[in-house]
Amino acid sequence: MHRGALLFCHALVAAYSCVGSDLRLGGNAAARTRHASMVASSPTEAKEAMGSTDAPLLVRAARGEKVERTPVWMMRQAGRHMAVYRALVDKYPTFRERSETPEVSLEVSLQPWRAYGVDGVILFSDILTPLPAMGVDFAISEAGGIKIEPIRTREAFKRMTEHGAFNPQRDVPFVGDVLKLLRKEVGPSGATVLGFVGLPFTLGTYLIEGATGTKNGFAEMRALRQDDPELCRDILSLLAKNIADYASYQIESGAQVIQVFDSWAGHLEPAEFEEWASPFQKQVVSSIKERHPEVPVIIYMAPDTHSREGALLEKLAASGADVISIDHTIDIGEAKARLATAGYPNIGLQGNLDPVLLRDGTPEEIIAGAEKILKAAGNTGHVMNLGHGIEATTPEPNAALFVNTVHDYKHA
Repeated sequence: MHRGALLFCHALVAAYSCVGSDLRLGGNAAARTRHASMVASSPTEAKEAMGSTDAPLLVRAARGEKVERTPVWMMRQAGRHMAVYRALVDKYPTFRERSETPEVSLEVSLQPWRAYGVDGVILFSDILTPLPAMGVDFAISEAGGIKIEPIRTREAFKRMTEHGAFNPQRDVPFVGDVLKLLRKEVGPSGATVLGFVGLPFTLGTYLIEGATGTKNGFAEMRALRQDDPELCRDILSLLAKNIADYASYQIESGAQVIQVFDSWAGHLEPAEFEEWASPFQKQVVSSIKERHPEVPVIIYMAPDTHSREGALLEKLAASGADVISIDHTIDIGEAKARLATAGYPNIGLQGNLDPVLLRDGTPEEIIAGAEKILKAAGNTGHVMNLGHGIEATTPEPNAALFVNTVHDYKHA
């Protein structure tokens, strides 16, 4: 552990608790310049931190290049752990209002960048956002409950097949609008704009269950796979085509990296994963890479019954993604070694601090946890992140401490 980093971060936590907004990094050009100077030890490094290289730091790391420092952002960084976000809820009471009103989505997307100086700014949206453009409406409660009229029959599937061509530019224009504005806003700082999509198996569970399938062990999805596998494959195949188009739309609107989420695929046993998740992951990733080979693709799957401790790690690598975002149940050094043995020595990794440690840990524990990961991962092909989304009750000073620890870390 670097003693200087520890002392600095103790001071940061104390100051942040007292003055809050005075430590908002990146809110204007002067603040971003001060932040770049703080994390760089020379004028050259400061210049690089301000984004003077050909591509942003996070993009270069995701491409597998050796970088001057490890970039960092946090899954779900824009959201309920931030007081400024919670203040918007009274004015915009539904998630869809906040995510589908361009000026609000833009503001929420920017909040963690302003507060922490993260190197990645991800669109504030949801994996379900493109569904209405496919003929499927949805509702999200403030508690996170999902409601969709289920698709479990060929007749119900006509809502999608007879809806007409998927056209995100026409049907979800706010997504493109926000991405364009994000590039304009954060581009001069050297930060990277990330878009994201849900992968077919995970989206398919919502369509078939009509809700989040974790409540019943994905019983309806499992039943359809057994009773009408042809219909299930047709649903997933159509989702794959549309989602690849949606990712390309995000890239063409300004996203520099795409993260693809197969959050619920970890409940599948390995053989089931090979049949119901892997082919559709490959279809989406290959379609994105064919159209936009220069854009890194990151894949993430949440820790679940059959995916904890990296149980499906090598199968994720086979998706064709450039980077695997690993959860916190596997050591990053072990993940690197296993992937190299499996024939993927150059695939990048993202992650993987335990979000519970970030929420509940002492400053010393958070710094030690972050530095252990940074040391094991090295400065080639690694993007620092959490092993899952940030917990809603995480103190903002803890998030600031994590980001600044990564920024302050010097690779040997």
